[in-house]
Amino acid sequence: MPTAASAYAGSRTPPAAITSDLTLDEEPTVTTPPSATTPHPRNSGLRIDLNPAAAVARNAVHHGDTVVIRYAGGDLTYARLDDKAARLATVLVHSGVGDGDRVAYLGLNSSSFLVTMLAAFRLGAVFVPVNFRLAEPELEAVLAGSGAAVLVCEEGHRASVDKVRSRTALTRFLLVDDDPEAPTAGAAGWEPWSALITAAVPEPKVFAKYADDAAVLMFTSGTTGRPKGVVLTHGNIWWNSVNVELSLDTRRGDVTYVAAPLFHVGALNSFTLRTLVRGGTVVVRRRFDPQECLDDLLTHRVNSMFGIAQMFAALSRVPGVFEHDLSELRSIVVAGAPVPPSLIELYARHGVLLQQAWGLTETAPFATHLPAERTLDKIGSAGIPMPFTEVRVVDTAANEPVMSGEPGEIVVRGPNVTAGYWNNPEANQAAFDDEGWFHSGDIGYLDEEGYLYIVDRLKDMIISGGENVYPAEVERVLASMPGVVDIAVVGVPDEQWGETVVAVVSVDGSPSVTLEEVRAYGAAQLARYKLPQRLKVVPVVPRNASGKLDKAVTRRLAAEGV
Repeated sequence: MPTAASAYAGSRTPPAAITSDLTLDEEPTVTTPPSATTPHPRNSGLRIDLNPAAAVARNAVHHGDTVVIRYAGGDLTYARLDDKAARLATVLVHSGVGDGDRVAYLGLNSSSFLVTMLAAFRLGAVFVPVNFRLAEPELEAVLAGSGAAVLVCEEGHRASVDKVRSRTALTRFLLVDDDPEAPTAGAAGWEPWSALITAAVPEPKVFAKYADDAAVLMFTSGTTGRPKGVVLTHGNIWWNSVNVELSLDTRRGDVTYVAAPLFHVGALNSFTLRTLVRGGTVVVRRRFDPQECLDDLLTHRVNSMFGIAQMFAALSRVPGVFEHDLSELRSIVVAGAPVPPSLIELYARHGVLLQQAWGLTETAPFATHLPAERTLDKIGSAGIPMPFTEVRVVDTAANEPVMSGEPGEIVVRGPNVTAGYWNNPEANQAAFDDEGWFHSGDIGYLDEEGYLYIVDRLKDMIISGGENVYPAEVERVLASMPGVVDIAVVGVPDEQWGETVVAVVSVDGSPSVTLEEVRAYGAAQLARYKLPQRLKVVPVVPRNASGKLDKAVTRRLAAEGV
């Protein structure tokens, strides 16, 4: 079974602490005599416990009656959350789980997700949140690839697991049976977790975890190939939180709302984890519903929220949404896909500032953020680098920085950037250069003030008649067209031009748009060679669970013709 250290095999700059066996109570080896000017290593700040489970345990002691999770299946106070996680930790210990082992969770957003994560953290184990939308071959690849020994699962996904379980390293299968939102009658080969948790004695110890220790193993969406396991360390999580707190208006005791999938780093590590650490409240919803979201924002006086553009577009269509007082919403981060300027302007007219950010799973998640005060004058920008993150735009061939305004690949370096891919030295070799820069695969440019603008994914660029067409640019323009609910632009093979531009759209039920109307609308802002040559209207534009356009599926739809 792979160890946490093996995740970094092949990395050019592996963190030294990954291979260290030093414990908190041991003296580190000193190669030079200490002096009055040499601080003791134990006091240097390099080995500070960053485990979120320790912070939750502290919160349980000092304000245990505070409700930390608002959830339809039952609310939890800090005391109850910590106790349940400690009892589950004991169950995991009896399953053979220890420091560095992997514990997987498969299910929708719920309090059980957070309980499982904290129980794993408590033992120093690595938490593996599994995308609940995976097909069975993808599910098998994630479960087997992670080397997880224990899986906690909801009823709705049990049957899929049963079909692949024999080809994984899983040895114990726990079924969530105490959540009214995920009812179950039990099943052979699965242990209902409620009785085990109730009977267990709470595990009193919380393992100290340091910056270079693996915390979460999160698999990328895999729409273009086999999912890769991204190792996020406790340091990655911590430094992203520091970046967020220095850049956004977040406060102790805030209420955050999460309806985007928690298995995605955007929902988990934008506000959710930090809210648990800081003593706030997380409103957890299993899935996003626009009317329910509005009700929650008002009822719970929500202060922060992460979402994708489509969520806020749907919320804006709730009748009377802007007639309500939404002034408590101080920090709204929109990421995962480009945000149409018209949507930002709509919310801004009603006093709600949507703050764009850019990043990836590998950057835990934010590398840049657009300050609220620049929302309108820098509309369309993904912002400036986070305080402790470096961002460059480089030439894809020479790997040298390009001039402002010139597009190139976005590269990132900083303590929030993943330590490497799980058991994938080839991917590490391809993603990190000799100076430690992570190559994102995204194309963008920096303006004269250093604000980043995302152009597209390098692999999604269309070359039509020798001209480069960036689908994201076309999508941003056409997304504002009346009647268009969602849009994806892709290239398909063409004998004359090499590739031709195809728009795949969903509409709002009004008379369907035509290709001529789409081209006429886009012609005011786009060169003619960028305009779609074909149009396909579909009920729903394919997106993955992270809210990103599923270009692989979209290309197949586009290739089927109009």
